[in-house]
Amino acid sequence: METKNIHGKTVFVAAVFVASVFVLGMKLLNPTPIQIFVEGNDIAVKQIPGFFTYTDVVILVIASLVLGISGAYLLLSAPIEKPLAEDAGKVILEERKKRWGEISKTLKDDERKIYETILESDGIIEQSEIVEKTGLPKANVSRSLDLLESKGLAERRRRGTGNVVLLK
Repeated sequence: METKNIHGKTVFVAAVFVASVFVLGMKLLNPTPIQIFVEGNDIAVKQIPGFFTYTDVVILVIASLVLGISGAYLLLSAPIEKPLAEDAGKVILEERKKRWGEISKTLKDDERKIYETILESDGIIEQSEIVEKTGLPKANVSRSLDLLESKGLAERRRRGTGNVVLLK
């Protein structure tokens, strides 16, 4: 698996993102209490929690903007690496080969020989090639392929005058 280098700019933007989340969360959870001073005959000091001052609102707006901009940068600037079709195909083929290898252990002699021949051909081969590679008579190959098809392990598809055999 390849490792990616994270550039300084991305690290900085990620730190700004985390900081803005922290500031936004703290301000939303803990607004500044408002103190009211009444002058006149008596001076009373009263704190009213749960209301936001203008400073709180400005901090919330700035933190939200910074959060949105840094989040968008992180999402849109990261290169999206699409796996090549070849790589994805190879991964799928390797997984199938592992599964097919386990299945081949449960088959009888001719079936196993044919199954492994198809497996060596990456799961797709012409029926005539199976006869050539295994040295089995056409009738045995045909009968064994019938059994493999009935077990849901292989499939024959007509191509011109012959068949192409696929592993499932």
